[in-house]
Amino acid sequence: MARLKPSVSIIVPCYNEAGNIRGTLTSIKDALASSDAFSSCEILIFNDFSADETGKIAEEIKANEKGVRVIHNARNMGFGYNFSEGVRQARKDYIIMVPGDNEIPAEAIRRVLCRAGEADVIIPYTANPEVRPLSRRIISRAFVALINTLFGLSLKYYNGTCLIKSSLLKKVPLKTWGFAYMAAILVRLLCSGASYIEVGIDIAQRQSGRTKAFAFKNIVSVVKAILTLFWDVRVKERSAYCSRPVRVQAKAVN
Repeated sequence: MARLKPSVSIIVPCYNEAGNIRGTLTSIKDALASSDAFSSCEILIFNDFSADETGKIAEEIKANEKGVRVIHNARNMGFGYNFSEGVRQARKDYIIMVPGDNEIPAEAIRRVLCRAGEADVIIPYTANPEVRPLSRRIISRAFVALINTLFGLSLKYYNGTCLIKSSLLKKVPLKTWGFAYMAAILVRLLCSGASYIEVGIDIAQRQSGRTKAFAFKNIVSVVKAILTLFWDVRVKERSAYCSRPVRVQAKAVN
């Protein structure tokens, strides 16, 4: 008997991404079609109080695309909030977040989606970091090294478009809304014994706008998130996070 395909919820946070959101949705649709990994999907677009026409374009997409929901935040809430709220509203078997900045091509998304079922968590890392500014690469490497050292892990990247089983993700305490949200989730899952696969993907340069990751408020939130995470995992709730993560050998795919 053929195994039934799972379903997937795709969270798309957008803040002033009017020039990128249509391209993002096209990439998602192409990736879903070419991966052929899911029986159904839903796409949750979060318009994070954008000052441009992101909200209007999102509504137009919703009117023409099946399975699209649009959430308009009454004020700017930040990247992590949109993901956390998306997880709460998600109805499918797997959850993945694809930023609305159109940095992730369809082929990269496909490479993550097609791994569904091989492990609890599919973790992508940037295989072509040279497309990003040197300063961003240096900060990213320092962040990865810090998290690996603090929690005894050996991941290549913590801020990618991870594909995670909903049943596991919905149980994770989501204590930060900042840019360290995915790192916090991965640390909690892996230190609880979840299985994972790392997948290299190529990303694209932004076609419009600039990254919001290094705004001062986001840097402050990352520092607070790391301190909270260390206290919870290494001190307060240590007995719940003493399992070894299970690294799965990735199968060959086209």
